[in-house]
Amino acid sequence: MFTDYVKIIVKSGDGGNGAVSFRREKYVAAGGPDGGDGGKGGDVYFTVDPDANTLINFRYMKKYKAEDGKKGEGNHRYGKSADDLYIKVPLGTIIKDAETGSVIADLSEKGQTEKIFPGGRGGKGNSHFATSTRQAPRFSQDGEKGIEKELILELKLLADVGLIGFPNVGKSTFLSVVTSATPKIADYHFTTLEPNLGVVRSEYGDSFVIADIPGIIEGASEGTGLGIQFLRHIERTRLLLHFIDVSGSEGREPVQDFKTINEELKNYSEKLSKRKQIIVANKIDSMQDEKLLKDLEKVAKKNKMEIFKISAATGEGISELIKHVSDVLKQLPKEDLIEIQDKKVYTLDESDNYTITKEDDMWLLDGPAIQKIMRRVNLDDNESMHYFQKCFKQLGVNEKLKQAGVQEGDTVKVVDWELEWYD
Repeated sequence: MFTDYVKIIVKSGDGGNGAVSFRREKYVAAGGPDGGDGGKGGDVYFTVDPDANTLINFRYMKKYKAEDGKKGEGNHRYGKSADDLYIKVPLGTIIKDAETGSVIADLSEKGQTEKIFPGGRGGKGNSHFATSTRQAPRFSQDGEKGIEKELILELKLLADVGLIGFPNVGKSTFLSVVTSATPKIADYHFTTLEPNLGVVRSEYGDSFVIADIPGIIEGASEGTGLGIQFLRHIERTRLLLHFIDVSGSEGREPVQDFKTINEELKNYSEKLSKRKQIIVANKIDSMQDEKLLKDLEKVAKKNKMEIFKISAATGEGISELIKHVSDVLKQLPKEDLIEIQDKKVYTLDESDNYTITKEDDMWLLDGPAIQKIMRRVNLDDNESMHYFQKCFKQLGVNEKLKQAGVQEGDTVKVVDWELEWYD
């Protein structure tokens, strides 16, 4: 089964918590704090798998999580950092943020590996919080949480040439003639259900890859049928061969077919509609009305496009077409066909932002800066509470709460902890 679009949930590892520990040795009356730091959580990477050609495995495994870092221990022993997670995808995979649609990575090169999410840093042990006035801190820092997101994986085939056109116009037959690909061929009036790839080797030793893109129908750019899934694959190609049936055997109008397909390309992507295109008038061996071909030639001239007359069934005109395609590809630049604007890079939040809101009779205090402080405190320990109050004062939280109207005895919910305000 060919699968080219999936959604998965990915999470980087949490950092390990720092340890609360005190030195305990014979002949040492009052050993100081010796809690070690927690280990770093695992990063998440996506890497190209040269042996994969579909996203089928992701249909059965939807969640991927890197390991968490280990907790710190006494005697200044650091927790072990977790191994990074490497997720293998086929060449040509685009990774997007499911919520925003932003492109995170484009894995279109062999051997390419991209770091997507960093793992959480390990928390500091209590030895870091000792001061001249706080010699026995009974609190440590929790490890930072990793990043969890729903991602979209899209596989866009990597080919030099894309075959486009309505169903049953001869694309699959052509591919089977010029390559060793073996697509299903019959007089179908519906579209091929999955793309096919083949390598063409010209008589001069040149080679290039052709993708038989399943038949595009009217409304494809709006999702009719499997349109958008198929249009996705054309984005990677440098040259389009637009197959049109000029035999008249099925009552088709070649000129109208040309206009319909190009309208769908334009609706899907303005850039795609301007891709280099060659018209291939197929089935000339069974042509019933020469006017159909002449009208198409006029359209080709008007749009300044080349037109080749062939018969995929008999082989007529194919060698001339292949030679011309090979020559054109030598002149076309190998540009980045997928534009990534403002690539999203995920980092652990270190901002000093926080919010103060009120719901009913309760004040709500939250945000990255507050969460960072709360990972360091133990509310059951007096020294830790002093540290907590000091951090809030330095951050300006107390003053902002007063300005917002907090009163003595009010309940203030700090992340997940409910505390009573006093001045």
